[in-house]
Amino acid sequence: MLHIDIPGKAEIQALAAARDGLAVTIYLPTSPVPADTEKSRIDLKNLVAEAATQWTASGGEARAFEPISTAIAELVDDRVFWSHQSNTLAIFATTGSLATFRLPNRLSRHVQVADRFKVKPLMRATTFPQASYVLALAQNSVRLIEVAADAEPQEVQLPDMPADAAESVGLDAVTRRDPSGRLHGSEGQKVRLRQYARAVNQAMRPFLAGQALPLILAATEPLAGIFRSVNTYPHLAAEGIAGNPEETSNGDLAAAARLVLNGLYAGELAALTEEFERLRTAGRAVSDLSDVARAATFGAVGTLFVDIDHSVPGTVDADSGVITVDGTADANNYGVVDEVLRRSFLADARILAVRAEDVPGGGPVAAMLRFAV
Repeated sequence: MLHIDIPGKAEIQALAAARDGLAVTIYLPTSPVPADTEKSRIDLKNLVAEAATQWTASGGEARAFEPISTAIAELVDDRVFWSHQSNTLAIFATTGSLATFRLPNRLSRHVQVADRFKVKPLMRATTFPQASYVLALAQNSVRLIEVAADAEPQEVQLPDMPADAAESVGLDAVTRRDPSGRLHGSEGQKVRLRQYARAVNQAMRPFLAGQALPLILAATEPLAGIFRSVNTYPHLAAEGIAGNPEETSNGDLAAAARLVLNGLYAGELAALTEEFERLRTAGRAVSDLSDVARAATFGAVGTLFVDIDHSVPGTVDADSGVITVDGTADANNYGVVDEVLRRSFLADARILAVRAEDVPGGGPVAAMLRFAV
């Protein structure tokens, strides 16, 4: 089982805004399998040694690094911590603080020492989280399933969720004539199914309030159409899962949901790419790294596409946004692409951490601007 604690927006903002003379970022591939943790613990020790070397090579004193070495050594020795892991462990350390996050994404092994943290890899987990809810709705049963990236699906227990359609309308079968004698046949059945759908929707409302994850419906007609007509959750996916959900396991429903999510994300990305091209003709979209860095510095970036795997060693001037590229990545070069992302994120831009082929213009970054700069 994966143990996940993806940072929220406020936590990432705090990491992005942090400034320290000695800030260490580590991304460590891990495994949820307990037998594999020893390898990860050894690898973490090696990454800490690499970080210490980066620090002293930049002119830092070895003893200044000791609080970080000590704090991470204590983490390495915490066997309870290592028995609950995911696919990547992210560590953000200074001489006075240590934060860890377990991520479902499989990120590359990386260590950086600078005066700021490297948050770009975190954005992959938040851009397209591969998470959703599946409502498996049938006349004789209903269940709400939470689907997370690379994790086992979990059924959500809701206190007011009806057990089935008959219970929700107070009858032993939805096809029976009601006590008044007015509702019968197919018309009466649809009325009762609509009552059932409303009860299901009402039971989910307190739980889903304020959330933005897609809700994917697994149901057959006419119940699928009836539920859509009474649903009040704004993020119900247009595409559903076909077939009777009573005959489908939670695992199979989760697998089908991930295919729906892939389609949702691909469609969203295609629409954003079209919007980028439209804005570029109006002078409000750029893909040159220098132009994007300048726009990020002045808070002009509304949406940023960034290649999750691309790194450009160097710095970005705090006032002008002029970039200085360096041939070597070291403790003095925090990375131009990472800094562009950091400045855009802190200015409340939407960040799309994607693969190279999904960045418009073919460069490491591209931006849709709030205003021309």
